Amino acid sequence: MLYHPTVARLTQRAILGRRRALILLLLPVLLIAIAIVVRALVGADDEVTADLLGGFALATMVPLIGVIAGTGAIGPEIDDSSIVYLLAKPVPRPTIILTKLIVAVSVTVAFSALPTLVAGFILGGNGSRLAVAYALAAAVASVAYAAFFLMLGTISRHAVVFGLVYALVWEALLGSLVDGVKTLSIQQWALAVGERIGQGGHVVSDVALPVATVLLVVVTAGATWFAAQRLRSLTLAGEE
Repeated sequence: MLYHPTVARLTQRAILGRRRALILLLLPVLLIAIAIVVRALVGADDEVTADLLGGFALATMVPLIGVIAGTGAIGPEIDDSSIVYLLAKPVPRPTIILTKLIVAVSVTVAFSALPTLVAGFILGGNGSRLAVAYALAAAVASVAYAAFFLMLGTISRHAVVFGLVYALVWEALLGSLVDGVKTLSIQQWALAVGERIGQGGHVVSDVALPVATVLLVVVTAGATWFAAQRLRSLTLAGEE
């Protein structure tokens, strides 16, 4: 069994706690509010649409929500040691990780990809299919981010800090300055997927689609596998 309803409910409750829910809502609401204001002031403009959806939605909102959902899926349980009670249940460790990943991906997509699609339609950029292109890129990135940050949650108690460093320093800062870094950027891999749908040259990635697809699969599968292995070691440590 790859999905466990009880684990899913506990994970959903952890991610969507009052404090995290407010943070998760803040960025999508801000994106849609900015889209409404921009549309009222500028009108429908593909260039402006691409700048807002690429520069704010995909580059900032998606990874930050991924950090909150991915680390929140398991980090708090490890921090307060409540994970021990879950591991004592007759639930396979891969099932626990896969269930938590499914919930984390669902939350990340709901709070990032869907608002990106709504903002794109508001901005009127769907003439070049920009709304759909960026929403798909956000959904693809959500899967990889959720898996990667979930893995970080099993490795360190400071997973949120490391996640923010990756999202804001590695991808946002270094990724805009150093060409080699872009090849190792989830954001660029997701853009390669969106580039196939977007028209007019507004959605551009520095990574070819075949390479991006392979890297997305490898990182998602590898991070999920490693998280499951870490959970096994946590069990062994508790038994010792």
